[in-house]
Amino acid sequence: MPPYTITYFAVRGRCSAAKIMLADQSQQWTDIVVNFEDWMKGDLKATCVFGQLPKFEDGDLALFQSNAILRHLGRNHGAYGKGAKEASLIDMMNDGVEDLRLKYGRLIYQEYETGKDQYLKDLPDHLSKFEAVMARNKTGFLVGDKVSFADYNLFDILLNHLVLSDCCLDSFPSLKSFVGKMSARPKIKAYTDSDEYKKQPINGNGKQ
Repeated sequence: MPPYTITYFAVRGRCSAAKIMLADQSQQWTDIVVNFEDWMKGDLKATCVFGQLPKFEDGDLALFQSNAILRHLGRNHGAYGKGAKEASLIDMMNDGVEDLRLKYGRLIYQEYETGKDQYLKDLPDHLSKFEAVMARNKTGFLVGDKVSFADYNLFDILLNHLVLSDCCLDSFPSLKSFVGKMSARPKIKAYTDSDEYKKQPINGNGKQ
C-alpha cells in the first residue's frame, strides 16, 4: 500500500499542490473520493478536526489543513529549505500564496459573475510581489536554490490563474519562466498530463 492516503472531493481544489508535490517527489498515495451527498450526511464531517476536507493520512497521523499537509511533506521530503532561516522564509512565502489563494477562492465561489473583471485588474499587483522575489533570488525558486513546498503551492495557484486568464503572466517574466520550468519537470509533467489530473475540475462549482 502507498504510504499516504488523501480523502477529498472529486476536484483538484485544496489537494492539487500536495499531489503535484508528491508526484514530483516520486511518492505514491491512495485517493478516497467523497461525493457531496455522502459528505452532507455529516458522518465523515464529524470526524474531521475542523469539519473540513482534505484529510491526509501518514500512518497513524491524520492532518486536516492543506498548508499543514504541505509543511509536513516539506519536512519529510527535503522541501523545507536549508536551515531555519530558509524555512522561515518559505513559511512567509507560503503565507503569501495562501493570501492569493483566498482571494481566488472568494472570486470563484462568491463573486465570479460580478467581480471577475475587477479581480483581473487587481491581479498584477498581487503577482508583482512574487515576481520581485523570484527576480531577486535568481535561482528559479522562491527561496534558496532548491524547490520547496511553497514553490509547489505557488505553481498550482498560478496554473489556476492561467486558466482564468491565459495572458496573466505575460508581464511577469520570472513567474512565467518558473511555471515553464516547473511544468517541464518530468514527474510533474507526467502527472499533469495524466487522465487522473485532467479529468478533475479545478473547483467544486465548475467555475475556473
